[in-house]
Amino acid sequence: MFLKKNNVPPIAKQIPKELVAHNDVRIDNYFWLNDRDNPDVIDYLEQENAYCDSMMKHTEQFQKNLFEEMKSRIKEDDESVPYKYNGYWYIVKFETGKNYPIYIRRKDTLDSQDELLFNCNEMAEGHSYFKLTGISISPDNSKVSFGLDTVGRRQYTIHIKDLETNELFSDKITNATGSSTWANDCKTLFYTSKNEQTLRSEKVFKHHLGTDSKNDKLVYHEKDDTFNVSVYKSKSRQYLIIGSHSTLTNEYQVLNADTPNANFKLFQERIRGLEYSISHFEEHFYILTNLDNATNFKLMKTNVVNTAIKNWKEVIPHRKEVMLEGIDIFKEFLVMSERENGLNNIRIKRWDNTDDYYLPFDNETYTAYTSTNVDFDTSILRYGYNALTTPVSIIDFDMVNKTKNIKKEQEVLGGKFKKENYVSERIWATAGDGTKIPMSLVHHKSTTKSKATPLLMYAYGSYGHTIDPYFSTIRLSLLDRGFIYVIAHIRGSEYLGRPWYENGKLLLKKNTFTDFIDCTKHLIAKNYSSPSHLYAMGGSAGGLLMGSIMNMAPNLYNGIVAQVPFVDVITTMLDDSIPLTTGEYDEWGNPNDLAYYSYMKSYSPYDNVSKQNYPNTLITTGLHDSQVQYWEPAKWAAKLRTHKTNDALLLLKTNMDAGHGGASGRFESLKEDALEFAFLLDLEGISA
Repeated sequence: MFLKKNNVPPIAKQIPKELVAHNDVRIDNYFWLNDRDNPDVIDYLEQENAYCDSMMKHTEQFQKNLFEEMKSRIKEDDESVPYKYNGYWYIVKFETGKNYPIYIRRKDTLDSQDELLFNCNEMAEGHSYFKLTGISISPDNSKVSFGLDTVGRRQYTIHIKDLETNELFSDKITNATGSSTWANDCKTLFYTSKNEQTLRSEKVFKHHLGTDSKNDKLVYHEKDDTFNVSVYKSKSRQYLIIGSHSTLTNEYQVLNADTPNANFKLFQERIRGLEYSISHFEEHFYILTNLDNATNFKLMKTNVVNTAIKNWKEVIPHRKEVMLEGIDIFKEFLVMSERENGLNNIRIKRWDNTDDYYLPFDNETYTAYTSTNVDFDTSILRYGYNALTTPVSIIDFDMVNKTKNIKKEQEVLGGKFKKENYVSERIWATAGDGTKIPMSLVHHKSTTKSKATPLLMYAYGSYGHTIDPYFSTIRLSLLDRGFIYVIAHIRGSEYLGRPWYENGKLLLKKNTFTDFIDCTKHLIAKNYSSPSHLYAMGGSAGGLLMGSIMNMAPNLYNGIVAQVPFVDVITTMLDDSIPLTTGEYDEWGNPNDLAYYSYMKSYSPYDNVSKQNYPNTLITTGLHDSQVQYWEPAKWAAKLRTHKTNDALLLLKTNMDAGHGGASGRFESLKEDALEFAFLLDLEGISA
């Protein structure tokens, strides 16, 4: 079926299939790849893997060296900064040579004896993929519920463990999101289940310890297929909360955690376009919301009895230039996470209004965020800080004395890293419509900007998800070999507030792609690099970005790495049987509407592959990916093979054991990074 010669890529067979919508006919020659159980499909993916391995064989030792180099910077024998919750200190440990975490706790003081919760290294034995999630401790500290996935498709099985005997209860809940939450009786567990086909989280159930999950009571069914549902407990531990979420709309239901058999009460019914989230404190709920055109969000409150929108009162007003991203509530303080001009700010305000101040940050390429703050009655705020040149620090800040205690600084092993050897800056490009687009970049101080300098650009640009300038030990393998690394803060994220997102989605989605291209042109014009040495990387929706820029401006890039790319936009968005589709309409549009169909068709990477030269390209995917189905990258690679008019490399690598997040395990994913870096470095003629 495939052409099999040395270093000749497999050519997938073409079976034309007509796809008709709005009287428009599209021919998909590779639609047949949409069948995971077809032996021909598996054969094709394995042929592509073999071809990739063959073409990259000369870098095999280099990949191993890169892997060991990346691994050597990571402290293997390590543990997290302990945090205290309900009388216990919780810690995550890693041991030398082991791939998975070990979860422990200590009662009352850090000097107490370790209590083992989970040794994931032992639990992962015999599984090619392993993921533990959703750890939830019962209020009496005697039991823990948790979710396991051994496939990579994010369909978890919930188990319950007796922490006094270390034995598992017979209870087993399948096809769940993995997270669950206890009522205060320590016998009742609430959890969310998924639709078997679409994997949408759609139902909340109530489980009684020691009973068969087949008899669990359905508490809530989210019937609108554009919404997902979740259930959790407030930080105050007084309320169980069911949340229904879509891209543009939220709705919550609340229940006193002491009365699990009572009915949940609607907090405020959904109104399309009304986004809100709730936090409980004493006699009030605090509401982060975009009500009344508060584009960048504002903070309101209402008493716990009368929660409807007519009772909401303003606490922190909307500000045009400042986005209110989140809040952390403490007994004496309200902590606000804000973003202004792209930069993170942390604001601390006493409830009695006697103090109101910001934590000081003095950089333009940093990331700051509130960390694990589960303790309600404390004056200590835990936050994290890092920058493109500065490893992560976890800091405890005393909000009364205004002093900080650095609990942990990320160690970069190997003896070679010194942050003063690296330089970072923020620069701005001008988009075609005149909008200023920020970029954060970093390089080794010995790297000079020139047309011969290799440069890697990264971006995401969807869902309002912001890629802040963060530190990476892995990235050092590029920086130390002369690469400049750039994060383009394009529209579609919320880097410059909520309008930045609004102007990069739906019928304005192309701004995301043209912003990236305009950033590229700016870097070339300013002599940071040139098309012969310029590379781009993006994953998932960032892979859509990669596919689009390859079609629109292939001559600007020497190489592209597209990780688990979402590239067959129309076909996927017309198929409401596959995961994510219905919940994505507010992001991309619903192609059942002609206007959105036509717009999507104008940029969908798969539909716009044409007879032209393409950059060298590495495409990665996972066979069990639940977010972007493997067949999108596979079809795209097959189509690119028959259309590209040059001899540039085109490689497809499928992880046959993993899903959207790639390989599981602490170090296994580094092998995927090593392959991607070897691909880029090899194009630069760098082999050591």
